[in-house]
Amino acid sequence: MKNLLAIAAAGSAIAVATPAFAQDTGEATFTGPRVEAILGYEVTKAGSSVDDDVNADNDESIEGLLYGVGVGYDVDLGGVVVGAEAELTDSTAKTKFDDGDFEGFGFGRVKTNRDLYVGARVGAKIAPTTLLYAKGGYTNAKLDVLANDGTTEYNEDFDLDGWRVGAGVEQAFSRNAFAKLEYRYSNYERAEVDFGGDLPDSERFDVDTDRHQIVASVGWRF
Repeated sequence: MKNLLAIAAAGSAIAVATPAFAQDTGEATFTGPRVEAILGYEVTKAGSSVDDDVNADNDESIEGLLYGVGVGYDVDLGGVVVGAEAELTDSTAKTKFDDGDFEGFGFGRVKTNRDLYVGARVGAKIAPTTLLYAKGGYTNAKLDVLANDGTTEYNEDFDLDGWRVGAGVEQAFSRNAFAKLEYRYSNYERAEVDFGGDLPDSERFDVDTDRHQIVASVGWRF
């Protein structure tokens, strides 16, 4: 929670400080290709269908630092901006034992791996240099699943398919530089086990995993 508040406070400070600067460097636009660096905080947890209701004290969530890169292309239509975007991120979240209580959240012992996202966004300019937007699209995430049968340790990948929605605010520093503060929610409903090597992937099966993220980004528009 402290990490979440710190990121939100930093994003708020950027939004307050940049309008005057943007006016000094020329009118900003929200058109063209962009790249950005992403940093934030995330919580991955069991969805409602796999909650451990019997052991109510079990912590069924994992949390950690989110980091990655994003690209996109936007078209400024006047008061409205539309665009397409993609991201590659990773995080430090993993299960652990805490006072004898195991964080299970429906998979067992895992750590997060890479997350791919492709989607679109639409926004409204609430000021010449400020864009308020909503987004949505497809996300594919990997979880490293750790297991041990007493003799051999296994480390397999779970490939999860799902959807993402979110909302955020983008503040232009100039015609090129910008910063964003964004919240997004992802739900993963289908998965398969990637055994690697010469072994085929497993049959696809149902899962229910939620992901909550709050991120700050800084980027450059070309």
